[in-house]
Amino acid sequence: MNINQLNINFLGMGRAAMALSIILVLVSIGSFFVRGLNFGIDFTGGTLIEVRYEQAADLPAIRDALASGGYPDAQVQLFGSTRDVMIRIAPREGLESAAISEEVMRILRAEGAQVSLQRVEFVGPQVGEELATQGLWAVIWVSFGILVYIWFRFSGWQLAVNSVIALIHDVIVTVGFFSVFQWDFDLTVLAAVMAAAGYSLNDSIVVFDRIRENFLRIRKAMPWDIINGAINQTLSRTIITSGSTLAVVVVLFLIGGDTLRGFSLALIIGIIVGTYSSIFVGSYLAYLMGVDKTTFIIPEKEGAELDQRP
Repeated sequence: MNINQLNINFLGMGRAAMALSIILVLVSIGSFFVRGLNFGIDFTGGTLIEVRYEQAADLPAIRDALASGGYPDAQVQLFGSTRDVMIRIAPREGLESAAISEEVMRILRAEGAQVSLQRVEFVGPQVGEELATQGLWAVIWVSFGILVYIWFRFSGWQLAVNSVIALIHDVIVTVGFFSVFQWDFDLTVLAAVMAAAGYSLNDSIVVFDRIRENFLRIRKAMPWDIINGAINQTLSRTIITSGSTLAVVVVLFLIGGDTLRGFSLALIIGIIVGTYSSIFVGSYLAYLMGVDKTTFIIPEKEGAELDQRP
């Protein structure tokens, strides 16, 4: 069967989709207040230690050694080459950055490894708090920009408000997964969340554009049928784009290592949630908000006919 000839009643599943979205959003918000987010060193502050090995570094062995030495939450990643390693350690009460670095070097050299200390930096918790605040403001300003752009792009407030609601929905649900399962949340995860939200927004705009085109082209049809038709007509594009991107991100998650694990995981969740919201939530909200042909017709100014006289 040709996917372009499908006639799936997506709006008919709108109530169930809205119920699911409301549950996911409420669970996410509840988890934020009860469990919070497991912030990484980018937000909490801590000690950053850069070391260099004589041979290629064995990251799993380094993580195991640090975990055995009392640093199970240490983040270990390559930095620049296979011999340069960056270690991030959360703040420890009663221990200064210098004491932590000395203890880490002792742990790393315990097995006879030839490793040298390159640099030590301390990231204060105030800097982490500023990063979290700036991330929140980024979401607010992005939402405002989207609201203004789509309002003028589609000549109607319904789709503009709908897009912002879908954006907030995608961000809350994606971040909610990290809160519920207490996965590490750092700047790379925040970047992935915003990238996935933008990806979802782009998909929503494609659907909205087809909705507008169908309303202006089809004279005698109900809004329910026109919106359903627009979703079905863009379904192949949605599946191909989301599916191909998701396949790449899944491979990145499987073989990208611990460094990219949170980033790729946020993208996987964000793409799935964003695609779902574009197909089910966004279009159903557009219908509930009363989108019809008049939404996309710009009324002529009074006296326009007089202005066109020779």
